[in-house]
Amino acid sequence: MLTPTPPVLCYHRIGGPLELGVTRVGRSTFTRQMTALARAGWRTLSLADFAAPRTTHHVPRTFLLTFDDGYASLNDNAYPVLADLGFTATTFLITDYVGKTNTWDVRYTWNRLKHLSWTEIAQWRARGLEFASHGATHRRLTWLDDAAIEAELRGSRETLMARLGPEAGRAVAYPFGAVNPRVLGIAQRAGYELGFGGVKGSKNSLQLPRVPVYFWDAGDVPFGLRDGALGALGRAVAHVANRCAVGTTIMQSVTRKSAPLPESVADA
Repeated sequence: MLTPTPPVLCYHRIGGPLELGVTRVGRSTFTRQMTALARAGWRTLSLADFAAPRTTHHVPRTFLLTFDDGYASLNDNAYPVLADLGFTATTFLITDYVGKTNTWDVRYTWNRLKHLSWTEIAQWRARGLEFASHGATHRRLTWLDDAAIEAELRGSRETLMARLGPEAGRAVAYPFGAVNPRVLGIAQRAGYELGFGGVKGSKNSLQLPRVPVYFWDAGDVPFGLRDGALGALGRAVAHVANRCAVGTTIMQSVTRKSAPLPESVADA
């Protein structure tokens, strides 16, 4: 158990083309938020610090900053901002789609979106950013049988450790935040130490809460770092939006059999 834990923010895509979905946050908004947090005394945590409550959790205004999916736009629109501020972050990668386009997802943009390549990941890792698992293909784990869950979690972890070293196998963010006791058991057997679910989560180290930052969360301080009624309302809305992602899973299931193979756009 990790008690208590610092807040965890979850961004997805920063900048790039507009989308029909809700996960894109503009570069100017992201830059303004990170700059405001740094000026207000907020500091980001590494995964190792996050897992060490006796040394970090009593420090005020610390948080874990995360990104899901590993879109290539982070390379230009997010990571340089963090480097300038001295912030770190953890990006949860869909390992089968590194260096490819997002054919795993419903098309929310006119053209498919690029993911970070292994070369770009290695360059930013050398500058202090961290990378971890978001599954192999971003499937909703709670809808899969045990063998498929095992393939998603263990396969992703093994790929990350082979490419980036053992620290990359420390943590997993479950796609769509969907997790249940069966998934937790398989994640533990696969060797993960930390797991991140939805907004509510629990105190279990493999089912920790995160608050997504959606396009409407445009204040200087995202709802996930706010106290009081406004923070509670923002987290509740984020929870509802996250639950609505079940529609994406249904559409994925309908189109999966006819979907093309991942298209390579960079060195994979």
